[in-house]
Amino acid sequence: MPTVTVPGVLAKTAIDMSPLALFLQADIVVKLVMLGLIAASIWSWAIIVERSRRLSAINKQAKAFEDWFWKSDSLDALYDPAAKAKHPSARLFVAGMNEWRRSIARGKIDREGVRSRLTSILGVAIAREIDELGDRLSVLATIGSVAPFVGLFGTVWGIMRSFGAIAASQNTSLGVVAPGIAEALFATALGLFAAIPAVIGYNRLLHGLGRLEARLSAFAEEFHGLLSRQLDGMEER
Repeated sequence: MPTVTVPGVLAKTAIDMSPLALFLQADIVVKLVMLGLIAASIWSWAIIVERSRRLSAINKQAKAFEDWFWKSDSLDALYDPAAKAKHPSARLFVAGMNEWRRSIARGKIDREGVRSRLTSILGVAIAREIDELGDRLSVLATIGSVAPFVGLFGTVWGIMRSFGAIAASQNTSLGVVAPGIAEALFATALGLFAAIPAVIGYNRLLHGLGRLEARLSAFAEEFHGLLSRQLDGMEER
């Protein structure tokens, strides 16, 4: 007699390989690995989006402030508005002006000392701003380097579970082996899913920070030169 195929039987016995099913049927250890990698991916994306927007805004503010700076006739007139601003260029200017005012308020001006202190103050201000902006980049670097190994741990655990299922059932059929192997591969995929954006985001943000640092350094040099010329004018008097 011919074999009769009952509709739906194959569908019921087929293994569901959807991401949700793989997660639900995974061992508790693999589930924890998956949840950790998903959380790491969300965290890294949050940092990438927030820092990218902040760097973009800071660069626009820096350009506007520099244009304003060079159009101004008086550094003292810039001080009060700059003191209320919350971006690195303004804080750099305020730090330099504070040192300048303290230095020229003395009876006798040590011109070389003033120049040296201004260089130091401006350098410290730039380092502080860059350090604050780069605070969370270490998180991206950590996720980018660690996530693949965490995924690999889930892979190894899933394969070990498959071997355990084979030993327990004495059956090497695909139905016995496939679930654990699928979980293992899914954990590996999640590890890469978390690591790759984190590495790319880290490199892009690091490049952006480098460009911002160069911009602040150039502004500091110009600002220092302007104050230095004012010192020369005092010397002539």
